[in-house]
Amino acid sequence: MFYGIGKGTSYAGRPKLRPSLSLGQSSQKMNCKVLMATTTLPWASIPGSSRFPKLQNDSCPRTFRVLCSSSSPELPLTGKLENNSLMTGGAYDFENATTSLTQKLMSSPKKVTLIRHGLSSWNEESRIQGSSNLSILTEIGVMQAERCRKALADMDFDQCFSSPISRAKSTAEVIWQGREEPLVFLNSLEEAHLFYLEGMKNVDARQRYPQEYTTWREDPSNFSVNGVYPVLKLWETASEAWKEILFTPGENFLVVTHKSMLRALICTALGLEPERYVLYLP
Repeated sequence: MFYGIGKGTSYAGRPKLRPSLSLGQSSQKMNCKVLMATTTLPWASIPGSSRFPKLQNDSCPRTFRVLCSSSSPELPLTGKLENNSLMTGGAYDFENATTSLTQKLMSSPKKVTLIRHGLSSWNEESRIQGSSNLSILTEIGVMQAERCRKALADMDFDQCFSSPISRAKSTAEVIWQGREEPLVFLNSLEEAHLFYLEGMKNVDARQRYPQEYTTWREDPSNFSVNGVYPVLKLWETASEAWKEILFTPGENFLVVTHKSMLRALICTALGLEPERYVLYLP
């Protein structure tokens, strides 16, 4: 499952993150951003020559929505997940997915719940964050993380993995509060490094670096700085993160990270290439 608990449904005049494949449903009610995409990684896969995985529709069209409203803090939770909750949009028995992540078949199914950090200071200021540690979780972001914690209170997790970057780390600490196992911080879950664009307001970056900014927004897999391609690097680190997560004993994991890394995690789990990475979808 993927929960976007950050800013509202619009960002810089564009729609929020949505999956590039039909893995879930998004809610755009009021000033909230909720996106769910359940990926239950299968314990067995069938080798084949197909480059991309083949998805089968889940027969359980049930969804849960958690409202994280910055304009209505008193808004009640509209859904609560439990260990036996049915999920939507599962990807089952598809080719070249499990083995592409771990190089071998896993001994048991793994359920991974992906969560984006709450509203940060640079989200509010419409600044490009990247891997900067200067953008911190706001009071609203803390509130959103607390709502997420309550929504997940009845779910048992074997481990929680988080990006060590401040805004994600703070979100994970709130959500994981009261759990016995210690948080595990993985450098492989850090956000893409965007070099000189980090910290700039979007409007300023668009004016000062029009070509680079446009490439990053419209053709991100081809965006590069001094020969370094952030999205290609993201694919490498996402694949490394999957190995670290999936080789951990247990079957139910929580992951707290960033917008671009979440896209990379979902795409690499499905065997998709970096060209399938997009910042925004219509």
